[in-house]
Amino acid sequence: MEENPDPGEERQPCSVSVVLQGDGALQVEISDAVSERDKVKFTVHTKSCLPHFSQTEFSVVRQHEEFIWLHDAYTDNEDYAGIIIPPAPPKPDFEASREKLQRLGEGDSSVTREEFAKMKQELEGEYLAIFKKTVAMHEVFLQRLATHPTLRRDHNLYVFLEYGQDLSVRGKNKKELFGGFIRNIVKSADEALITGVSGLKEVDEFFEHERTFLLEYHTRIRDACLRADRVMRSHKCLAEDYIPISAALSSLGTQEVHQLKTSFLKLAELFERLRKLEGRVASDEDLKLSDMLHYYMRDAQAAKVRAVPRPAAHTQAFLTHLSLSVSLQDLLYRRLRALVDYENANKALDKARMRNREVRAAETHQQLCCRRFEHLSDSAKHELMDFKARRGSAFRKNLIELAELELKHAKASTLLLRNTLIALKGEP
Repeated sequence: MEENPDPGEERQPCSVSVVLQGDGALQVEISDAVSERDKVKFTVHTKSCLPHFSQTEFSVVRQHEEFIWLHDAYTDNEDYAGIIIPPAPPKPDFEASREKLQRLGEGDSSVTREEFAKMKQELEGEYLAIFKKTVAMHEVFLQRLATHPTLRRDHNLYVFLEYGQDLSVRGKNKKELFGGFIRNIVKSADEALITGVSGLKEVDEFFEHERTFLLEYHTRIRDACLRADRVMRSHKCLAEDYIPISAALSSLGTQEVHQLKTSFLKLAELFERLRKLEGRVASDEDLKLSDMLHYYMRDAQAAKVRAVPRPAAHTQAFLTHLSLSVSLQDLLYRRLRALVDYENANKALDKARMRNREVRAAETHQQLCCRRFEHLSDSAKHELMDFKARRGSAFRKNLIELAELELKHAKASTLLLRNTLIALKGEP
């Protein structure tokens, strides 16, 4: 298997269906990508008529760490507190596929050459599928930024898209990751105090409904992710189980007498074709269902820990997971924190007036808190409504396409079995 698969030579649709609506003023795609041993180089191609760019069409090469730098630049910017920042693309991880290929190469001698070739083909297909999904996740992240009317005007995005040299960014070290972990704990504790101990009541029914809905939504979509993954893995395992069956029947077909030879060979062909069908079913379910569910779960609440390894054994991966964007849930928290600050400012203003001391400063602070809360409320309401529409369209589109593909594969499987039975019955 080549270590440098090149999806740029055979463009595939994004594995994540995200309905993106824009005016076409800024179009971004990953036109090419090359996988090396410890990194992936993405060629980001941009077309734009915006005056901020010196050219109308250009390309740059970026690595994963530079995508994370761009994401952090957005999440650290207070101006975007009322906006849903798209979740950061996951770090490319091909180690599992590489290890399987290595174990296959070091396997026992009982595996026939034909079985080895088919198993190697399956693993190479798995590697390529992971690679394409990795490219798609990075592309969708950029496209969501490019189609957002506010986020696409950020200076850091211009630098990322147009600056032709290496951005010389580095990944966060363990100290920085741990600091982000602590900040998440502090934020969670603060949110619990706001909603629990302080007894703060939501002043807008829309946000009260959204908060309740998102808690239930996250639980449901997390469960759906687990179930979709189990179904997809079952189809993959079934496809793999067909390999030794097909190989055994093929071997018998070369050894048995003429009366059985043809039957064994036809059955071997049947199981080989069934293997390919099951592989396509698994791939389609992964593409149209599992990927979509995982993406929208991260979009809803990426800071929630989801079935990650214990930190004692995988500290770096654990902390990296916790430092992801907090998207929707964090948006609601920031607005709730602004409401608390506004109410505290009102109380401080009342005390200042009672004491007749520093009234002007208290009024100024109260007005700032009021404007911030109102701005966050207006922006968050628009973002949540946009997210709801985008999510509904994506789910509808993917589920319809998945149902059509499932019917297509079921008909192909039925026809294959029927034709094989007819062929076997017609033998002398």
